[in-house]
Amino acid sequence: MLDIFITSRVRRKIVVVFAKYPDFKTHARGLATLTKEDPGNIQRELDRLVEGGFLIVTKDGSVKKYQANKQFPILRELQSIVIKCQKGKPSKTIG
Repeated sequence: MLDIFITSRVRRKIVVVFAKYPDFKTHARGLATLTKEDPGNIQRELDRLVEGGFLIVTKDGSVKKYQANKQFPILRELQSIVIKCQKGKPSKTIG
């Protein structure tokens, strides 16, 4: 159902991860491993989501860490949508 509104598969996976776990912090390669997606595609979508305000990025030395922006105006609504879309689905992988 979420694929109707978020057409990019990679972006959808990222939104699901950070909507379900807003305190989760990770770097691009870690997220690529978690979602089983190409790191380049993950990085491109992370940049778009930071630009849109959904994610915030902090630097830990030379490594960029990403996490959900808890001040994002529709974060609670996104969390609710993600949870509703995943009810009844077995969770083998993220997304």
